[in-house]
Amino acid sequence: MAGFGLAIVLLGMAALVFFQAQGEVAGLPADQFASLIALGALMLVFASWIVQEFRGHWLRGFQAILFWGVLTAGLVGLYAYRGELQEVATRLIADIAPGEPVVGSGGEVSIVRRMNGTFVVAGRANDRDVRFIFDTGASTVVLTSEGAQAIGFNPATLNYVVPVATANGRTLAAPVTLETLTIGSITERRVRALVARPGTLGENLLGMTFLERLASYEVRGNRLILRGRGA
Repeated sequence: MAGFGLAIVLLGMAALVFFQAQGEVAGLPADQFASLIALGALMLVFASWIVQEFRGHWLRGFQAILFWGVLTAGLVGLYAYRGELQEVATRLIADIAPGEPVVGSGGEVSIVRRMNGTFVVAGRANDRDVRFIFDTGASTVVLTSEGAQAIGFNPATLNYVVPVATANGRTLAAPVTLETLTIGSITERRVRALVARPGTLGENLLGMTFLERLASYEVRGNRLILRGRGA
């Protein structure tokens, strides 16, 4: 039982170092030093339990060694393939929530196609939530009147002077500038956009004034993949 008590003390020390220490401890970064202490505590628990089992019966002791050996191998495997497992997890999240950007291990942002075949992209414009339709046919980012109002513009005071073609025919739109436009981990500043007249556009469009700033974008299967220049 002394081993278990010492393990608890070591775990407390690990938690204290992890949450309170800064810089280096014994020549190691504080988080790594805390991890070593926690690993030592875990190994002490293993050893104490195995010794206790051997005292009861040698067969139970060997069973304990086998159990902890398999567990240790599993933990080592999870750590070794943590990158691949994270990638699988992000894909599952993307499948469960179409439209929500998922940032991959390489920094790319992926969005799953909706059932109707379009890509709806959840983002933030001027620090407010907004959804777009991915549209390479749109020369600029285009906001609906409602979308523009939701991120801080007053549609009634805008100057509608730019001719545009929509699904409902030709109309006029007002030029604006988005201070920030963020999709997942990608943020672009001072993005040119247009605001459509009320009633002339049903969805916000993620057009070329944002897309042309990216390092690349592609549709791969049912996924839209965006890569920022810093990825």
